[in-house]
Amino acid sequence: MSRLVSDAFVFFGATGDLAYKQIFPSLQGLVRDEGLNIPIIGIAKEGWPLDRFKARARESLIEHGGVDEAAFAKLSSLLRYVDGDYNDPSTCARLRQELEGVKRPLHYLAIPPSLFATVAEGLAKPGSGIDARLIVEKPFGRDRESARQPDRILHRLFSEDSTFQIDHYLGKEPVQNILYTRFANPMFEPVWKGKPADRLRRAMA
Repeated sequence: MSRLVSDAFVFFGATGDLAYKQIFPSLQGLVRDEGLNIPIIGIAKEGWPLDRFKARARESLIEHGGVDEAAFAKLSSLLRYVDGDYNDPSTCARLRQELEGVKRPLHYLAIPPSLFATVAEGLAKPGSGIDARLIVEKPFGRDRESARQPDRILHRLFSEDSTFQIDHYLGKEPVQNILYTRFANPMFEPVWKGKPADRLRRAMA
């Protein structure tokens, strides 16, 4: 890929469950293992100061994987916090202040799908990065049409190659069913065990 790397990471829903269980531990890992060294800006509506937000990050790591003190010290120095309502234009205005000088922010929307349009429209305004990218990680809709709706909204505001959509429930149940079928039925386990060519030969025998 020829595109330049992102020079800031912004995550909405920064005090939520997904951030607590997965995002903070992942960020510590990126700092420790990959040398992540860009501003990390959390956004939520809790009425917190920055110190309380950093404490939340430490609490997350204590419960989910452990604190690497050297990596956490670096992570803590990178953390920023914007407190505000996503429907309030002043929240995005404060974010733009935090992003001053940033050209390629990566925005991560760990928020309910009902807020995608509101946040994406705010991020599409000038000042939020000239080459911004957007990640959304939530279930998409209840059926085909409701799943298409957020897709249409996001692509109206951001190009397709700048938008990354992750449905962390998609396929979960079918995959679990495959595993159950394999290990609960002795007749299938020998077929799926071993190298692909061997499995094919056994299946055709």
